[in-house]
Amino acid sequence: MAQAIQDLFPGTKLAIGPSIKEGFYYDVDSPVQFSESDLVRIEERMREIIREGQTFERKDLSKKEAIEFFRKKGELYKVEILEGIDADQVSVYWNADKFVDLCRGPHVQKTSDVKAIKLLAIAGAYWRGDERNKMLQRIYGTAFGSEKELDDYLKQLEEAKKRDHRKLGRELDLFSFHEESPGVPFYHPKGTIIYDELIKFWREEHQKENYVEVKTPMILTDELWKRSGHYEHYKDNMYFTKIDDANFAIKPMNCPGGVLIFKNTPKSYRDLPIRLAELGLVHRHELSGVLHGLFRVKAFTIDDAHLYVTEDQIQEEMLSTLQLIIRIYKAFGFDKIEIDLSTRPKDSMGSDAIWEKATSGLVNALNAAGIKYGIQEGGGAFYGPKIDFHIEDSIGRTWQCGTIQLDFSMPERFEIEYVGPDGKFHRPVMIHRAVFGSVERFYGILVEHFAGAFPLWLSPVQIRVCSISEKQEGYAKDLCAKLKQAGFRVELDIASEKIGYKIREAETQKIPYTAVVGDKEVEAKTLALRARGRKDLGVMTLEQLIEKLKTEIAAKA
Repeated sequence: MAQAIQDLFPGTKLAIGPSIKEGFYYDVDSPVQFSESDLVRIEERMREIIREGQTFERKDLSKKEAIEFFRKKGELYKVEILEGIDADQVSVYWNADKFVDLCRGPHVQKTSDVKAIKLLAIAGAYWRGDERNKMLQRIYGTAFGSEKELDDYLKQLEEAKKRDHRKLGRELDLFSFHEESPGVPFYHPKGTIIYDELIKFWREEHQKENYVEVKTPMILTDELWKRSGHYEHYKDNMYFTKIDDANFAIKPMNCPGGVLIFKNTPKSYRDLPIRLAELGLVHRHELSGVLHGLFRVKAFTIDDAHLYVTEDQIQEEMLSTLQLIIRIYKAFGFDKIEIDLSTRPKDSMGSDAIWEKATSGLVNALNAAGIKYGIQEGGGAFYGPKIDFHIEDSIGRTWQCGTIQLDFSMPERFEIEYVGPDGKFHRPVMIHRAVFGSVERFYGILVEHFAGAFPLWLSPVQIRVCSISEKQEGYAKDLCAKLKQAGFRVELDIASEKIGYKIREAETQKIPYTAVVGDKEVEAKTLALRARGRKDLGVMTLEQLIEKLKTEIAAKA
């Protein structure tokens, strides 16, 4: 793609071009502002390059040679990259002496080995992700081993566009974003109902497992964050403020506040495990260019829990936590769940011995549960290794949501203790865990997973009562009142529109059920029930409807 761009648009400079999960992109600095029609031209040139079967050749250069080489070509972004590389030697790739780029490799042998390509989008991206730097143009593309695989992927993309939670959020009047608080969602009445139902379900499931809920302040002294290690590893993503000449930070995480609650009163081994859950609103600094609906926001709620356990309790608590998280996902229809173990990152704190003990604890729990898992080397949190959960949605996309982290470091830093059976003080182990991860992000995933057609228990409006004409208005109002009294979320439509229009409107709003009442229904004290998807369920009494709805809600069907 980079070769095609430079062939068609001389003077374009290349920045970075990595592979990503769904394909690849290249950030370029071009004198031309690219349009969709330019993507078509670039794609055509790419196919010509593929047909030419250009062979790739690797050459190793010293760092000094590479800097000089790319400086002469005017590729100053490459020069800057090279100057920041801690290596004496680097590799470059030529294809048929027509194009050269800095790359680790490996490559396919020749361009004709590429079977199916598609350019997908153009976006803006600051050089090195810094808004103080120049805005570059980012071109996204993808490649597959066959045209069929590419076609399947493009169909999935089209379906994903229809399900885009930002689009459905507007159409269903669930939430919005405003310049008055950039990157922070405003939940509308219907959207708040969904949010509250999610939290209600979360609480019910945690109460079954003997969690207790806590709340900690949003603003805490910056000394606390230095002690926890967050300041050293996370300060660029934090917001700070001054109160009465003292320095404070708005919390980016809930952990340190929960530790202070644990530390507030003496603890015995008989008290452990202690399971403290918190739905904590946190704030993190994000560049405007990376904000993306509910998926990437500046303020969100983490459905945190911190478990304080003895070393002997680690495996049992890990197993019950694994079961809880998987059970909650399955309630939303996420039956395909992949699990990864993420190990110590370069930017971490704590001794090798502590990390070895923590990693072994996670491995033992996964093996005891008989769970297959992958390894993500260096993907752990700065204070401990973690287990990450990836859920597959209804159109085959995967999302990383929940996490379990085993932490020996923070208890050391905060010097928290319990009295053991020997009468001596011992250090507990912390298990950090989240199910949704970010409630906002999980909400957005659900909007797309269900395409806005939420199951009955989550739907902001569960049933709409529609009259055929004004003659049934009184009966429709009475039905509506009785359904509300029975605990359902109901809307009434007695507008002077044709019944076909009313039914279509209910379908557009993705309401699970529509109760239609005409003269026959008034006379027989019944209703004609329709399910979302234009399914006619026939005539039934109010009592039968109430029983049906209650059964479906209880089953989380």
